[in-house]
Amino acid sequence: MKRKSKFTIAIVMPVLVVLGAMAVYAQEKYSLISPSGIAFSDFKGYEDWSVVSSARTDEVLKVIVANPIMIKAYKAGIPGNGQPFPEGSKIAKLQWKFKKSTEAPFVVDVPDVFSQAFVMEMDAKRFPKTGGWGYAVFNYDAKSDKFSADAASHSDCGQTCHVAVKSKDYIFHPYQKR
Repeated sequence: MKRKSKFTIAIVMPVLVVLGAMAVYAQEKYSLISPSGIAFSDFKGYEDWSVVSSARTDEVLKVIVANPIMIKAYKAGIPGNGQPFPEGSKIAKLQWKFKKSTEAPFVVDVPDVFSQAFVMEMDAKRFPKTGGWGYAVFNYDAKSDKFSADAASHSDCGQTCHVAVKSKDYIFHPYQKR
């Protein structure tokens, strides 16, 4: 019996160590906090949020996703109905460098390397000067496979770049028709 117990322990312990290391690595990005005080952990699960819209610049492809609170608000007509997004609304703009597809029989740009997550969250108490929205950017470095909080990101984006869409509760992207 002792031999079986030692054998079991010898098998189970390395497996637990590997699983623990994987859990720590997977959660490493969620320990990041932006200079504006927004924690990446506030956006845990963003990978599975519903798509709001997409966009393309000369440099990146973007997919805009939102949490269930914000999706429900969009479907209720916000911000087009003049109402603000509710507390707890969260949106993320996920950005990739792109490349031409070598497989498609037509010309199309496809995502290549993930580059950053631009995030916003509605918390009027924490962010009263920016229409209730907090802003942060988390950059991704493909070589190290790590995220980092962007020290130069604008925590006051609602007073600078997003002021152009103040009448839309500071949100550029409408919920696209399906």
